Amino acid sequence: MRTRTFMSALIALLVVAGPAAALEGESFVVTQDQAKLLRIAAPAATVIIGNPAIADATMQDSQTLVITGRSSGTTNLIILDEAGEPVAEKLISVQGPVENNISVYKGTTRFSFNCSPNCQPNVVPGDNPEFFGNITAQNSTRTGVAAGNAAPVQ
Repeated sequence: MRTRTFMSALIALLVVAGPAAALEGESFVVTQDQAKLLRIAAPAATVIIGNPAIADATMQDSQTLVITGRSSGTTNLIILDEAGEPVAEKLISVQGPVENNISVYKGTTRFSFNCSPNCQPNVVPGDNPEFFGNITAQNSTRTGVAAGNAAPVQ
């Protein structure tokens, strides 16, 4: 009987408090360089990300957000309705890539690789700056060539 009373009170609290209370305190976890859908109970008009260097949010429609992990860390997400009233607040935790990734240390210097299925250099903040810069430059050139914006290096 006591459990039923507690559950009834909890459901009543969530119904009275609205969708913001239902989402408060929950952490939303996304992996760096990946996107994940977040559906909310009420239409959103404004989406605010505390630190856009950690995560990005794009509205797919008024009740669906696409959260993209930019770099490892934690930030907050605030969603407002058309009247500027809070619809939801969440913590967004971005975890580094974990599957098929390895780190190689030479002394205190780190080099990261993704091994899926063959090991290829992978840029991760905190890697050796020269390694990081070279891989980033090569990735930018490759992206430019694929988009037709740059001539291939001969």
